[in-house]
Amino acid sequence: MAVTCLDIKERRPYAEGILFGDVGKFEQLDGIAHFAVDPSDPANGQITDLELAPKNAAGLVEFSTEFRIVKPIDQQKGSHKLFFDVVNRGKPLSLMRVNSASEMDPMGHGNGYQMRQGYTQVWCGWQHDVPETPGLLRVHVPIASNADGPVTGRIAVTFQPNRTSLSQMLSDRGHMPYPASSLEQLDAELLVHDYDGGPATIIPRSDWSIGRLEQGKLEPDPYHISLEKGFKAGKVYQCIYTTATAPIVGLGFAGVRDLISYLRYSDNLDNPCAGDIHHTMAFGSSQSGRFLRHMLYLEMNQDEEDRMVFDGIISHIAGGRRGEFNQRFGQPSNTVEASTGSLFPFADIDQTDPQTGQTDGLLKRLKGRAKVPKIFFTNTSSEYWGGHSALTHMDSTGVRDITPYDQVRIYHFSSTQHSAGALPLTHTQPTGAVGKHPFNWVDWRPLLRSAVANLDAWVTNNTAPPPSKHARLDEGTAVPGESLRSVYQAIPGFGFPGHLRHLSRYDFGPRQGIIENLPPVYGAPYPALVSAVDSDGNEVAGIRLPDVEVPLATVTGWNLRHSNTGCPDQTHKIMGSTVPFTFTRQERQDVSDPRPSVEERYASKDDYLDRVEGVARDLVSEGYLLNEDVPRIGLMAGERYDLIESQAKQVPSAVD
Repeated sequence: MAVTCLDIKERRPYAEGILFGDVGKFEQLDGIAHFAVDPSDPANGQITDLELAPKNAAGLVEFSTEFRIVKPIDQQKGSHKLFFDVVNRGKPLSLMRVNSASEMDPMGHGNGYQMRQGYTQVWCGWQHDVPETPGLLRVHVPIASNADGPVTGRIAVTFQPNRTSLSQMLSDRGHMPYPASSLEQLDAELLVHDYDGGPATIIPRSDWSIGRLEQGKLEPDPYHISLEKGFKAGKVYQCIYTTATAPIVGLGFAGVRDLISYLRYSDNLDNPCAGDIHHTMAFGSSQSGRFLRHMLYLEMNQDEEDRMVFDGIISHIAGGRRGEFNQRFGQPSNTVEASTGSLFPFADIDQTDPQTGQTDGLLKRLKGRAKVPKIFFTNTSSEYWGGHSALTHMDSTGVRDITPYDQVRIYHFSSTQHSAGALPLTHTQPTGAVGKHPFNWVDWRPLLRSAVANLDAWVTNNTAPPPSKHARLDEGTAVPGESLRSVYQAIPGFGFPGHLRHLSRYDFGPRQGIIENLPPVYGAPYPALVSAVDSDGNEVAGIRLPDVEVPLATVTGWNLRHSNTGCPDQTHKIMGSTVPFTFTRQERQDVSDPRPSVEERYASKDDYLDRVEGVARDLVSEGYLLNEDVPRIGLMAGERYDLIESQAKQVPSAVD
């Protein structure tokens, strides 16, 4: 096996040793996994630049990753199932997303759902450029070199500041930057766009420098650039420069593959799961969901001995994209549209792009080996408006629906945003992004818990999950985003994007994993379809939670940037909106709101909550919701009703 050693650094009770139902207590193990992979093994043939990595005396490439395991102390009381959470920028997410744990405590147990199921839960680093921050997990990989020394080349870094600044780190989303190979670099370029994907203007080289401005003085710094006139809030900047370090980024896939294979199959004494694991599932959210899509595409769900690694996979809020996870100078945190993460194919089945003539599918390689796991692709509305989810279930021309592979289900969480909504309502993200409207309050996590339960049953007992549920062309529920402009502009103060996000056919050059065209050559755009909406502006397609089916507000997967952060006609990539209904008819009439007020919709709070429970019970019977979440959904609905009522103007009701 590729794992040479599991070095457990710390072993302690999890959650202070509390009991989780019949499973009992859990323990947490933290350590370092060491690997040595054979660059000549066909199982590793997809890893870019692996042949350029330094090798040990046996001709193997060594690397390591940090890992964490939370498992039942009494393994006989566990389920003998391993649940792997692909960390997002080094941070565990499944406990927050599946267990509803606090965002402030990513290793908190939340409602204990995963523990009550008896899962052995595993995390490990896979991203090489994660900041060295306590609690974050990263992979440590070698640097590619050739006969002339370290590999050098051009790289593009894109960023969109939320406030004016003179200096900017050469990275986005907080990852560790690739250093400029020199500070002079007269051939480096800085481009600015009014919006993502818009026309570019070249900023003269004399107007900016590689370095960091401090108190009016330029300090040499290969990790920053400075602009004499300042970077403007809301503008999209792209710096193209030369770097002289090329980590073997794709070894992150090998680390995940080989660690899970080792825990599942090895009987070595250093394996804390030896002989215990019968089934394995993987979960990835956002960037991590894109990682799983990419892992499937590279057929790396098979280990070096051709054994299946994961029996089931949930790729959550990944849209139709992959990422810069296996390319020279790859930036795994990159989220820009014009990147290699936005390349064809998008759907699991094979299809041909008539514009390029390319035939491919996300599962093409795995299907050829009859090694396809059971897969859920789950997305929110944000991934339709900004992540191009529709391309996962329609052809590349946007004229017909496609039927996914038998082992795949596709679910759209209707009228939701990228992150789970909650009260109190807020306009501001920790990143500094600010929305015109309060962010979307719909909590989709109950749907995700049900998805985990359904995947578990499918993997374990071959119990078929509920059918895919999303917008469709043949039902008239998949429509261009632009067609909805009039609906939203009719709502007082709501607004609509000036520029909708879209993907184009990008040409980065002929070599897989090595970019030659920077910026890429743009081809024809792909269709960008979203769910149709009702008269309230809420989506009609997908799985409609009570927040959507029995609404108190218009809730969307998009939100306009606040004017204070620049470019107010642009959307946030991942944040949605909540615009509550007026509470009374008089309020509605005063502001000319076309949406019926709360008191015009529901006879009372009890009437509203009864309807909420009815919708929730229907979702339980259809298999999209767990019975244990019905009371919680009712409680959240009551809190939202109380909020709108408390904010109502003190005017006499116009309803008899």
